[in-house]
Amino acid sequence: MSTRRFVKYTFLKLEPEWRRLDGDRRAQDKREFAAACEDFADGHLLQTFSLVGTRGDAELLLVSEAENLDRIHEFHVVLAQSGLMKWAQIPYSFLGMRKSSEYSEDERNVVRGFRGRYVFVYPFVKSREWYALPAEERWRIMQGHIQVGREYPGVDNHTTYSFGLDDQEFVVAFDTDDVGTFLDLVQRLRTTEASRFTIRDTPSFTCLAMSLERTLNALDGEPVALETPVPTV
Repeated sequence: MSTRRFVKYTFLKLEPEWRRLDGDRRAQDKREFAAACEDFADGHLLQTFSLVGTRGDAELLLVSEAENLDRIHEFHVVLAQSGLMKWAQIPYSFLGMRKSSEYSEDERNVVRGFRGRYVFVYPFVKSREWYALPAEERWRIMQGHIQVGREYPGVDNHTTYSFGLDDQEFVVAFDTDDVGTFLDLVQRLRTTEASRFTIRDTPSFTCLAMSLERTLNALDGEPVALETPVPTV
């Protein structure tokens, strides 16, 4: 248990009225938000992504990782005090935990940031019939599913577990530099035996990896330089 860590996906959507504020006010709101991120990023993994142009109900994604829920909680408390959050909604929020897979030897307990240009995230739920299958049968079925994934080495899997922690059972996340390759992979995965046991794998979020500065500036198109760049990996 000591090696498991929490991964939190926080999606934000700004109210249109925020963009009508004067430039100085918006710049200050961004800097306050960035300061909260900078504080958390000192010792913890924090990455930022823009969804401007890919979703209508979310514009920014924060992926934060910590050793316990208390630190995740504290980060969001401080974040909520920023001027930007007074104009923001959190339309989606997913919580997961790193855990070794029972079907693969891939190491999933280590802290590992997204490295691809694009990140895809969605909640995932399987049917109860899946869990009623014998363990050896589930293992057999998943080997075919995993083999398909290995045919696309340019797409990296970052799945975390949510059983009892959130509404979904998994937070599935991939990163890649080639969107087309990811689309082909998902289409292929629909044909596997394992996919018959899928209950839910939406909403699906297409995210662009960016520095915090670029992610914030994409919200209103106004460039504001941050005093201290926040590390993304």
